[in-house]
Amino acid sequence: MSWISLLAVFFIVWWTVLFIALPFGLRTQEEDGEVTLGTTESAPRGPHMLRALIRTTIIAVVICGLLILVTRGLGYSFDDIPRVIPRFD
Repeated sequence: MSWISLLAVFFIVWWTVLFIALPFGLRTQEEDGEVTLGTTESAPRGPHMLRALIRTTIIAVVICGLLILVTRGLGYSFDDIPRVIPRFD
C-alpha cells in the first residue's frame, strides 16, 4: 500500500472513529442542572471537542497501525479478505 493510499485510509478511518467517539464523555446542561438561557437542555455543558479529537486520533492511529501490521508484516492484502473470511453457504 502506498503512502497516499495509507493517508486516504487514515482519513476515512479518522472520520468514522470521530462520529463514533463524539458522544463519549459528553455531559449535557440538563445533567449539570444549569441550562443557559436560549439553549436546549440537551446542549453540551462545555467544549469537549479537543478531547474527542485527541481520542479519535489515537484510536485511528492504532487501527491504521494494525492495518500496516497485517498488510506489510503478515503479507495480507485486501484481495485476501475473501480467502480469510469463512463462507457460509
